[in-house]
Amino acid sequence: MTTLVRGSSDTLTRDALTVLQPGFVGTTAPDWLLRRIGEGLSSVGLFGRNIASPEQLAALTARLRAENDDVLVAIDEEGGDVTRLEVQGGSSFPGNFALGSVDDVELTRAVAHELGRRLAACGVNLNWAPSADVNSNPGNPVIGVRSFGADTELVARHTAAYIEGMQAAGVAACTKHFPGHGDTAVDSHHAMPRIDVDLDTLHARELVPFRAAIAAGSKSVMSAHILLPALDPNRPATLSPQILTGLLREELGYDGLIVTDGMEMQAISAVYGIERGSVLAIAAGADAICVGGGLADEDTVLRLRDALVGAVRSGELPEARLAEAAARVRGLAEWTRGVSSGPGAEPQEGTAPGHEVGLVAARRAVRVTGALVPLTGPAHVAAFTPVANIAVGDETPWGVGAELAQLVPGTETAAYTAETDPAAVLAAAGDRRIVAVVRDEHRHPWMGAALDALLAARPDTVVVEMGLDQAPPRGAAHIATRGAARVCGRAAAEALAGA
Repeated sequence: MTTLVRGSSDTLTRDALTVLQPGFVGTTAPDWLLRRIGEGLSSVGLFGRNIASPEQLAALTARLRAENDDVLVAIDEEGGDVTRLEVQGGSSFPGNFALGSVDDVELTRAVAHELGRRLAACGVNLNWAPSADVNSNPGNPVIGVRSFGADTELVARHTAAYIEGMQAAGVAACTKHFPGHGDTAVDSHHAMPRIDVDLDTLHARELVPFRAAIAAGSKSVMSAHILLPALDPNRPATLSPQILTGLLREELGYDGLIVTDGMEMQAISAVYGIERGSVLAIAAGADAICVGGGLADEDTVLRLRDALVGAVRSGELPEARLAEAAARVRGLAEWTRGVSSGPGAEPQEGTAPGHEVGLVAARRAVRVTGALVPLTGPAHVAAFTPVANIAVGDETPWGVGAELAQLVPGTETAAYTAETDPAAVLAAAGDRRIVAVVRDEHRHPWMGAALDALLAARPDTVVVEMGLDQAPPRGAAHIATRGAARVCGRAAAEALAGA
């Protein structure tokens, strides 16, 4: 364990702890976390591993606040494909692409408000959402349906509506990934993405939704680990004074909290290391260091704390800059305490009666192409399953099989991969109707090849696309759900069953 650089009560050490947003392992707060909250740690990040039920989550956040009533409890709850609140069963809300496809800003605002209400009822007061990225590259491996779409103005108006809805429920929004992760072909969890466009393009495309977010009052903004040579040829946005201070603070006029994306992501950790990266991020203008998606222990917290303290004492990091960052964290905590009801409201599980706005939105997002003949008997659902990106994770179920089996008893589902021989699908289906479920067919040639084989042998196959519907519709009927949330699967199942 790292040795304390000084007594835990001094201002410098408290400020260094205050700017950290670490995660932890387990569904109860470990002793080390509670101890560090008592010493000044002001934020905690939650992930799917920390959540078993709304009741458990409310108890967990209440325990954290027993140590410090002003602690920020953050979560990566985008809804749709990226859910932590409902990691075990799938989200009750469609994601951004579904909402953008409907293009009803009042619906987006209502969905965000209901999601925020459920978070607040469980004691969560900071949501690392929404994604304001313009998904201009349809091959983007990490954004995709997490974006409202490829149209800049559409993304801007729905970003603003989402922020307004979330914050009206008492939960601070965190607009990401500044200055825009949509035009990337690399996942920053694995390596450093690079966007080679000129300043005019950045201002006309990437920055427009962030201007809208600032105008809507977004309480926080999350930086992206991406290199944009037109803005800074040397450092990624998270570590760039030109981008965080020069562009976001000075040019765009943003004065809220700037949070980094996870510092353990390879774009930062493999190049700079998390300690050096954290010092550079605070120096560049960030106010809070997100770490804990993969690194979630006391040693990480202490190493980062000591790195920040050491950088101040060596003169590398101005003490006033660290103090300013810590003050912004505390300021956001004060805002959330003033508006959030916190634990106490009855947590809502799934799509509780009277709170089905997510399912309503998912139904409106569905697009059916071709003549869809409702199923008259059990189907064979062939789920062609790609490798999930880290942001989505592979622990959350997706597809239409479970929902369809409720409406059409006897329906069975099997998962197939790139190594699957399509003949195995035909054999498993027998004489049952085949429902082929894909996710981003346009990015996975093997899925296209599998559909070619199935449709040649069984032209009555129905295709359900649960990612970006970029590939041309085909099959006896084609259903585009614009996301893989549980409610998207439900909406598709209803269409298949003629419900």
